[in-house]
Amino acid sequence: MANDSRQLDGQWALITGAGKRIGACIARTLHARGAGIAIHYRESEAPAAELAAALNAIRADSALTVKGDLLNTARIPELVADVLHHAGRLDILVNNASSFYPTPIGTITDEHWEDLLGTNLKAPLFLSQAVAPHLRDTHGVIINIVDIHAQRPLRDHPVYGTAKAGLAMLTRSLARDLAPDIRVNGISPGAILWPEDGMPEAIKESIVRQVPMARAGDPEDIAGCVLYLVRDARYVTGQIIAVDGGRSIGW
Repeated sequence: MANDSRQLDGQWALITGAGKRIGACIARTLHARGAGIAIHYRESEAPAAELAAALNAIRADSALTVKGDLLNTARIPELVADVLHHAGRLDILVNNASSFYPTPIGTITDEHWEDLLGTNLKAPLFLSQAVAPHLRDTHGVIINIVDIHAQRPLRDHPVYGTAKAGLAMLTRSLARDLAPDIRVNGISPGAILWPEDGMPEAIKESIVRQVPMARAGDPEDIAGCVLYLVRDARYVTGQIIAVDGGRSIGW
């Protein structure tokens, strides 16, 4: 395969929750291979704007920010239209945005259900539906960021785990329904970044002891897998790749 065919020049990616953390790393990785990036955010306006400015400094007019509350699915077509108005095309959707917090039995509310199912399952479905006609035109790709806890439950997270398990099934369902024009795959991260609000060291150490590779991963590990699925895996669809240092095979 020729080198130029392995790059993403001229393609555009919409990445949800891309202002910070793993989403921002995915944005930088795809941009470095030539893609234009639509950086979606809900509240992280300053980091999203800073990232867009940095990418545009590297390559002019190659990044934009789009604000949107993905729980308001009626506005999702408008968000997609804003991206297309600027970019003129869409090749890649990365459903990365996610809410994550514990919901112990006895404390679960309707709001927890609506938020966790909404961000982790409903929004990816409606976004995929909105972009599908445009991805068909470009033979594009959808990547869903799932979680290893979609298969093995995390204590006190029954709503989050259920939402991610649904996202895993949605990934496989979309792969079947959108083939052959659109490939749909997922990535299940393990311990990559610790929660922003902190985590006791004892819990971190306990998690790392469950990882055969004996360490946490890096955002670049997830971004590299996204790049593989977008650029190289041309005969791969309906698959969910665990990027977890081997944790899911033995804990």
